[in-house]
Amino acid sequence: MTTRDAPDIERQLMGGGTYRSLGEQQLSPAEERFERGRRTVGLFAAPAVALIFFALPMSIPPSQQVLGGLLLGVIVLWVTEAVPIPVGGLIGVGLVVVLGVAEADDVLAPFGSSTVFTFIGAFILAQAMLKHGLARRFAFRVLSLPGVGRSTTRVIIAFGVITCLLSAFVSNTATVAMLLPTALGILAVIAKLMQDKGLVQPGFDPTRLRVGAALMLMLAYGASVGGLLTPVGSPPNLIGRGLIEEATGERISFAAWMAMAAPVCAIMFVVLAVVLLLLNRPEIKKIEGVEAYVSAERAKLGRFSRAERNTLIAFVTTVSLWIFPGVVAVVAGTDSGIYDTVSNRLDEGVVAVLGASLLFLLPTSWRQREFTLNWSDAARIDWGTIVLFGTGIIFGALLSSTGLAKTIGTSSAGALGLSGVFLITAFAVVLAIIVSETTSNTASAAVVVPIIIPVAVAAGVNPLVPALAATFAASFGFMLPVSTPQNAIVYGSGVVPITTMIRSGISFDVLGALIILLLLPLMVAAVGLGG
Repeated sequence: MTTRDAPDIERQLMGGGTYRSLGEQQLSPAEERFERGRRTVGLFAAPAVALIFFALPMSIPPSQQVLGGLLLGVIVLWVTEAVPIPVGGLIGVGLVVVLGVAEADDVLAPFGSSTVFTFIGAFILAQAMLKHGLARRFAFRVLSLPGVGRSTTRVIIAFGVITCLLSAFVSNTATVAMLLPTALGILAVIAKLMQDKGLVQPGFDPTRLRVGAALMLMLAYGASVGGLLTPVGSPPNLIGRGLIEEATGERISFAAWMAMAAPVCAIMFVVLAVVLLLLNRPEIKKIEGVEAYVSAERAKLGRFSRAERNTLIAFVTTVSLWIFPGVVAVVAGTDSGIYDTVSNRLDEGVVAVLGASLLFLLPTSWRQREFTLNWSDAARIDWGTIVLFGTGIIFGALLSSTGLAKTIGTSSAGALGLSGVFLITAFAVVLAIIVSETTSNTASAAVVVPIIIPVAVAAGVNPLVPALAATFAASFGFMLPVSTPQNAIVYGSGVVPITTMIRSGISFDVLGALIILLLLPLMVAAVGLGG
């Protein structure tokens, strides 16, 4: 293998960093037959499922029934990838307006969500890291940590720990977007070593490696797990906590939340590592000789270039501003006026685009007016993933505004005859996970928690535990790219097939639900909440 092969593999993995549909990925003949059949089924099944749902005799408002049918049809398109996943979402959004579920301006308004701008800014930063080699430098730095570079399992777990800790204070989306280039760089190194050892055929597609899927899914799912650790770790936490405090009058402090969540997150992480490594067993376990290789490659990189330094400045500035509200929350508390001011003004989406703007202001050659990044570089970011998540936000907003989510929740609770804290908590967890699979986690918390609180009160149960369980479960949703922004980001890399994400996601959904159901009530009691 020549020295040019590693960059070639890296370009295959990072090629533009954009969403790639099945037609743009290299598949084996057997995979091609399966995917062709799956896509064909989806083309016919999606409209059939929607039409059947439209025709069912249901005593719900027409707008809710139409939205439900369209959402089911879109889910079929997403699962089968009959059309590129971003396009499937756009088809659904268009039909929502055409069929009169809501006005166009109201439907499209969520595309202005702060999360969309977080995507754009973070992706531009990632593009600069790729262009100037900073991602490759970070990848070799992670691999050079003592003992890490000797095992693919250690690499995957180490990356998961870093992701969890960062996402406790930094947005899950931002954490994954920041670390994605480094993960792809590590995968490029592993792919090169596998080819050197003759473990893969010449001309293999590095995006099809199981070790790559395990690494990417650890990045996405680890961020969701770490986001549960603090109240500011993810928007569902703040939404759920606010609704619970309003309903019960009991304040959940930052420290109490962390004390309650830490054991839950720790056990979830162990289970996550086991699930991902069993279902996506790496093709290579020991990677002997990698330390010498990494040392040699780091030496070749030489000193930081001006472009790398500029990229690092923009990166560190952005991350610092993302973290700062979390630091203020720890020092002053989330109920303080200074926290409200800082968190409102340092909005994650605004910080992301301002940080990315530095790349167009920091010069690499002032004499020639050359800057760290130009617009043609920025135009190559993952616009498909941005569109994909934007459509997910839209469907989440529509579920809430049409009342369909509330209808689903209240009718289910009545039909199941829920009573007792255990049954209501189980219902809360299952409902939150189901809703979060098809909408954003934020929408899931905003929709499900208000349903669970009156259900618990009507049954004579303290709503604290069921509502907290719904809040935690709202951060789940691991099956589909549209379920969370971080899922969408790693899926956009082209390294995780949709079937792999579904198989791994549903396994962790089930096990995670059991952990929440069994462990969370114990931790709530242990820290003295709801007493």
